[in-house]
Amino acid sequence: MLRYTVRRLAQLVVVVAVLSMLLFAWLRMLPGGPVSALLGDRATPQARAKLEADLGLDQPIPVQYWKFVRRAVTGDFGTSTGVQRGTPALEVFLTRFPATIELSVLALLIAVAVGIPLGYLAARRRGRWLDNLTIGWSLVGVAVPVFFLAFLLKFVFAVELGVLPASGRQDTGIDATHVTGFYILDGLLTREWDAAWNAFVHLVLPAVALSTIPFAVIFRITRAAVLDVVDEDYVRTARAKGLAAMVIRRRHILHNAMLPVVTTIGLQTGALLAGAVLTERVFNISGIGQAVALGFQRKDYPVLQVVVLAAAGVYVLVNLVVDLSYALIDPRLRTR
Repeated sequence: MLRYTVRRLAQLVVVVAVLSMLLFAWLRMLPGGPVSALLGDRATPQARAKLEADLGLDQPIPVQYWKFVRRAVTGDFGTSTGVQRGTPALEVFLTRFPATIELSVLALLIAVAVGIPLGYLAARRRGRWLDNLTIGWSLVGVAVPVFFLAFLLKFVFAVELGVLPASGRQDTGIDATHVTGFYILDGLLTREWDAAWNAFVHLVLPAVALSTIPFAVIFRITRAAVLDVVDEDYVRTARAKGLAAMVIRRRHILHNAMLPVVTTIGLQTGALLAGAVLTERVFNISGIGQAVALGFQRKDYPVLQVVVLAAAGVYVLVNLVVDLSYALIDPRLRTR
């Protein structure tokens, strides 16, 4: 297990290094370069020359890349020029990151809690009304764009019925203590139950909208995996031995069917981060998705580079955890 973990960590380092190179190249492929992006098209030659010297853009490319990596390691990504003008880009990311994590975690929990049981039940009742109904539901979840579903949910439950909040992370009238930036966790830590509940209620609509595509994928993979496993020889042998149905389902069917499902859950993390861009815009949630949208709109490249690098790092770490859990489920992988 230790050797397997070391190999995965080495791959993680390689992925992050390659990503840093791509990000470095992207910054220098911007229309007019980063100097024009920061100063604008009307910048004077003197201002351009001064900024190029300040940024080290007049030095050889390997030297520029080394300085870029050294600054990134120390958390120096520059200052925001559009999202929160004058604020360090890393600070912009850290203040907005908890909102996206809360939204993504709740959306993933909804997708897993609904997708896996329904996938199993659909496989066990293959060809019946429940199977056909859930397959149709999953197809709708994949086909309907996230932003359209977000607007639809917002219109029905917030505008027409008025049972859920339409936007934001918390009501402005609530005097909540923010410790970690995770509003639900802050309410629980400070025992401000009304603040925690209010933050949770604000997350319901965006989390449901964001969970539709991961739910559909997890449901389909679970259904297919259970169908592959349910007729295996070891399952028939377990039935012939007279084992209880609960034991067969838990130990022989679900345990082996979870291998591709666990991998799918890890891969869906990237989809959640991508979908958060549109969801946060619709529900006016100040997360990194909204920061990315504003960053592109206002050409705030310092914020964009820290968000891209950090989001990729989180995605790689999540998939590392998935790989390790995969190895725990299937010991044969540890020797490969």
